[in-house]
Amino acid sequence: MKIALAQTNPTVGDFAGNSAKIIEVARKAKERGADLVVFSELCLCGYLPLDLLERPIFLERNRTELARVAKSLPLPAIVGYAGKAHEPAGKRVANSAALIVGGHIVFEQRKMLLPTYDVFDETRYFHPAKEQFTFPLSGSQLGISICEDIWNDKNFWAKPLYERDPVAELVTKGAEIIINISASPYTIDKRNLRMDMLRSLARHQRKPVVYVNQVGGNDTLIFDGSSLAVMPDGRIAAQAKSFEEDLVLFDTETGTGDLRQQPAEEIEAAYMALVCGTRDYVHKCGFTSVAVGLSGGIDSAVVAAIAVDALGAGNVRGVAMPGPYSSPGSVIDAKQLAENLGIQFDIIPINEPFESYLRILRPAFENRPADVTEENIQARIRGNYLMALSNKFGAMVLSTGNKSEMAVGYCTLYGDMAGGLAVISDVPKLMVYELAYLINRKARGGELIPASTMTKPPSAELRPNQTDQDSLPPYEILDPILKAYVEDVQSPQEIADKYGFDLAMVREIAQKVDRAEYKRKQSPPGLKITYRAFGFGRPFPIAQKYQP
Repeated sequence: MKIALAQTNPTVGDFAGNSAKIIEVARKAKERGADLVVFSELCLCGYLPLDLLERPIFLERNRTELARVAKSLPLPAIVGYAGKAHEPAGKRVANSAALIVGGHIVFEQRKMLLPTYDVFDETRYFHPAKEQFTFPLSGSQLGISICEDIWNDKNFWAKPLYERDPVAELVTKGAEIIINISASPYTIDKRNLRMDMLRSLARHQRKPVVYVNQVGGNDTLIFDGSSLAVMPDGRIAAQAKSFEEDLVLFDTETGTGDLRQQPAEEIEAAYMALVCGTRDYVHKCGFTSVAVGLSGGIDSAVVAAIAVDALGAGNVRGVAMPGPYSSPGSVIDAKQLAENLGIQFDIIPINEPFESYLRILRPAFENRPADVTEENIQARIRGNYLMALSNKFGAMVLSTGNKSEMAVGYCTLYGDMAGGLAVISDVPKLMVYELAYLINRKARGGELIPASTMTKPPSAELRPNQTDQDSLPPYEILDPILKAYVEDVQSPQEIADKYGFDLAMVREIAQKVDRAEYKRKQSPPGLKITYRAFGFGRPFPIAQKYQP
């Protein structure tokens, strides 16, 4: 059997657009000689639909649209959609895979394992399958599973999350080909982990495994695709592109298929993820252009470069907003970056409104000394400028704060946090530099990000001679602490013991992280690329007094 792995980029709720794409790709698969085309999890309605699944009319549209699509498919297909659960008690919705043959739905398999960790809360919406079944097609027994169902191989994981193993149950019932439709979000190194897991599964079960993953960005999640077909000996027989729509064929008889080139290194994959996530978030939210505040620093430079790769230079506007403490070199670097990227560039100083703020507030401040208040006023003026440009020209503002700053609260509400998307809010500071070096290596006409931007000490330039390290340890120390505390959920004592850091310093950083939760709850959505990002995948309370 020739199986087509159809890696598509659906938009949540766009039934007409998603359906048209399914039909178009199915026709291409037919033209290429496929006997079966396999699409990804919930591809009909898009993943993750969240509380849209609570709306009866949304669920009804799933069913009617699937019936309409079925009549237009030129070959057998497996399509993921939100189906109906038929049990008398429990949730009324099932995460389903429909096998369509000859214009009719001949078989359905529901998802058995419903994840409730990280960004997933599928038990909120779906009723789990009680049993797995196989189905014959073209002389082979198909074992169809959905995403999490394939992530519980006891031979791969030291401690499986679930008691049941849907794949093992399918093999026991005679499955000869394991097919998994998925919407597995990207995180750093997950592509390799997923490949290792699928190869282990194929070897252990001695069956070919066909894995079709969603691609593209939906809100904060980025799906890398990287769909695979793995032979029983663990050999990769077919693989789709990463972060692009693709259609690859796999021949179960010959064990051969299309093999697409993959990112050479993980930092390249992370960059591709951020470009993909930015492009899809901006376009799926109905925007075509963006505005970025250019400080002359590394963070805004990387965000601007990502925006250009995502949307094209003609759709990116860079804005320098020098203030009383901005160095001349910062404006020069911002202008040079804009010229290198080929984007529109504006200089709008903040000195005059800042002086007006100070004059107007002087009586209320009662001659108190300057402190962080005056720094935040500068940041909020810049935020107002960017939002004014957004309103006037219909451009989404991209905020430029990195994960290290967001973690310890070194960001200003309604100032540098203003915007529609926080592009690098899940990128630690040291990784920002890695991305900058990658951007310059990939530039054909020389460096895009000026060398002086790469080498200057990080600074918000909100007071004289300010640097980030005035009140923070160097990022070579800060970033490992933050990863251990935020992503690995280690205690300050464990972190201090592991790295040999001063315990008091680690505790102080941990307190900064906890106290800044109220800021992060008000930040723009951020693209997730690490195992644990700030946002709805890390639900910590704001009002709490727990001391680690």
